[in-house]
This record gives sequence, C-alpha cells and structure tokens, in this order.
Amino acid sequence: MRLDHIQIRDPFVLFDADTRRYHLFGSTDENIWSGPATGFDTYWSDDLVEWHGPTAAFRPSPDFWSHTQYWAPEVHRHEGAFYLFATFTADGERRGTQVLRSSGGPEGPYEPWSDGPLTPREWECLDGTLHVEDGTPYLVFCHEWKDVGDGEVQAIRLTPDLRGVAGDPILLFRASEASWARSIPRPEFPQVFVTDGPFLHRTADGRLLMLWSSFGDTGYAMGVATSQSGTIAGPWTQSAEPLWPADGGHGMIFADAEGRLLLTLHTPNSTPDERARFFPLEETAEGLRLS
Repeated sequence: MRLDHIQIRDPFVLFDADTRRYHLFGSTDENIWSGPATGFDTYWSDDLVEWHGPTAAFRPSPDFWSHTQYWAPEVHRHEGAFYLFATFTADGERRGTQVLRSSGGPEGPYEPWSDGPLTPREWECLDGTLHVEDGTPYLVFCHEWKDVGDGEVQAIRLTPDLRGVAGDPILLFRASEASWARSIPRPEFPQVFVTDGPFLHRTADGRLLMLWSSFGDTGYAMGVATSQSGTIAGPWTQSAEPLWPADGGHGMIFADAEGRLLLTLHTPNSTPDERARFFPLEETAEGLRLS
C-alpha cells in the first residue's frame, strides 16, 4: 500500500540498518480521541514508497492500566534492544509516557518495561521522546497546558536501563516563548499555549535542535528550537517562523539508507484524514530547511 492509504498521526520512522528496512509507527487507532484503544500497529517498507502491514506492535493485556487514547509511539534502539515510548491515559489517572520493550526486532511485539509512566504521576504529560547525551538517557516530554496553561517542554534523566527516573524534571522552555505560537481558546485559562511532539536532532556540525508543535496563525504547526549550549540543558531559543506553518505537525527526522535526511509529519491535522508525509530536509547555518 501507499502512504495515502494509511491513517496515522504522529508518524515515527525507524530505519533498521541490519535489514535495510524502514518501520513506520504512529497513533493508528481509527478514533484515537475516545473509546477503547486497540494498541499500536507498525508498517514496513524497503523503499519508503510501498508499505506492508499492518503488524500488531503492541496489544494491551486485560490488566494493563490504560485502555484509551494510545498516542505517539516512538521506537528507539538502545543498548542493543528496541524500546517503544508512548503516551497512555485512563479514567482517574494522569496521562503519561511509559516505556515498552521488544523481545525481538523493531516490529515487536512490545511489552511494558517501565512500571507505568515515567513522567511525573501528578502531572498531565504526553509525547515523551528519548534523547541520549554523553551516554546518559533523558526523557524529553510535554507538560500539558491542562495543568499549566502555557504548555512546557521538560526533560528528566532516566536510569541506564530505561526503567526508571534518576532525577527531577528540568524545564526547557514554554510554548509562548516562540513568537509564532498562538493561544487557543479554552475556558480553563485566560491563555492556552500547546506543546506537542518534541523530537531532538543533532546536526552534522554538533548543534542540538528540537522539533516541536503548537498552533500558529494558520492552525497546527511545527517549529524548531536550538540549544545555545549544545546540550539538553539549553538555554533554548526559538525559530522566528515555523518550519511547517499550517495544518500539520508532530514530526521527526530520520536518515534513509543513503544517509539523506527526511522529515516526516502528519497532515492534515483532522481525523480521519491525517496521513504521514515525507520531505527532504537540509541542515543550514540557520537551522533546518525543507528542500
């Protein structure tokens, strides 16, 4: 099948150099906003054009704590194994990012690895991603506007086995720090700024960049933040304009089999029409540019 045939949000592509195969993950329930969740599916391709699947990457056991709103799975190879970071929620529980581990290859199946979410249990959190810096793993995630009004991107150090946390959260930046971000109307706060989908990228010349999404002048959009220190600690400065300005976002960057950088994101931002799309990407002195 082609990408146009696959309903998916929050796309994430892992290239497995051992098999030279691409694996596509994302929020794949037909209705991810409410009702019972099925789990996560994955698709694979040899050429990024023809896709095969779906294959069940994760199906919850009857006693799994969450049964709705399964969002934004990311798969990272770490210390020789494959780990899936995903957002889960349940009635009476705070939304958070939990880590799952595959007993086999990148396609799974995945089983719970951490004991519930690694994001703070008293916070509403989502869209956790793995960042490894000088051998130390960090979970970078969004502290939702539902708690703070002005959505935040936070980081917390993980234990080497990715099963627990090893410190307190560190505030990296707030959504309103981006000049392109716009408040959305919600009754809970006078102003609401959204943070979604952080993803970190180290450029060839050593700069540390972060993709993240919010709402701009023309709807859902994605911008780029830059760490002035080149480390997770920042400080982080925001691009003046979004990299993707309208009706799409929650993207990530991967290299194809020839080493060329590609950006993937979902667009449009409306269910059930969202689809993954791929775009060639260039690193420039100013940051990132779609080519």
